[in-house]
Amino acid sequence: MRRADGRRADGGSTMTTVGFIGANGLMGHGMASNIARSGFDLLYTVHAHAPAGLDELGARRVDSNAELGARCDIVVLCITTAQDVQQTVTGPDGLLTRPREGLVIVDAATSEPAVTRELAAQAAALGVAYADAPLTRGPAEAEAGRLNTLVGADDEVFARIEPVLASYCENILRAGPVGAGHTIKLLNNFCLQAATTALAESFAVARAAGADPRTLVDVLGRGMFDNQLLAIMGAALDGDHERQQFALGNARKDVRYYTRLAGDVQVAPVVGDGVHEALSLACSAGYAERNVPWVTEAAARINGLPGSES
Repeated sequence: MRRADGRRADGGSTMTTVGFIGANGLMGHGMASNIARSGFDLLYTVHAHAPAGLDELGARRVDSNAELGARCDIVVLCITTAQDVQQTVTGPDGLLTRPREGLVIVDAATSEPAVTRELAAQAAALGVAYADAPLTRGPAEAEAGRLNTLVGADDEVFARIEPVLASYCENILRAGPVGAGHTIKLLNNFCLQAATTALAESFAVARAAGADPRTLVDVLGRGMFDNQLLAIMGAALDGDHERQQFALGNARKDVRYYTRLAGDVQVAPVVGDGVHEALSLACSAGYAERNVPWVTEAAARINGLPGSES
């Protein structure tokens, strides 16, 4: 049995070795740092520069994902797309090249449930366990160890990975079996982006109609729509687009995954298709690398209206 700091509860010296892929990212840096601070033996790979400060915490860089799979008890992935995850797990020199007996792969990406279940099956055939544990909250919470995670795993796998998750998460929520974490995460992101794009569109309509969108924010804030998202989008009207650090291109990707999920379970994604179209237009207008609140500026530009930049 192991304690939350990665050491054996019986006083032995053996430590859980954790691998991390994506430690250069906005979320991954904080997650990997907190794993290392919690006393786990941390190994990592990078595609570019080494993550700032990670080696000073005792982490060590290795040459390949295959080496992580061969040397680690648990490997956490914090990368961008389902295709990235597939390549990392099953591609040349991937985690399943020569996996260590008893390895658990923890997929913290926002991915597609069908891909997750397929990878879990391929992993199981090699004696490797797989869990999906996508995240909510942002980079500041990642650095502070206060993320939320939605876990898809059976009880045995969950018990093994929970101490690692606890090193960077404030709330650990069981979603169900493998794939359930990614399902709930896509629903979460769809709901948020639906509200975001609705607000951006309503701001554009207000401007076109000669009304002040700030008045709409004031009205919504005095009723049932009073929430953090409204505050973030309201701030964008005054030129503050930095309160949510999440790129519009990633938002578009997540909603596309949502609409595919809806199609897979034969639910018509009527609203989802509209949200995806709005985000696609914003990305085509040059905002794909900008934070989500920039969708207010994209909606204004697409409709030939002045925005906060004007």
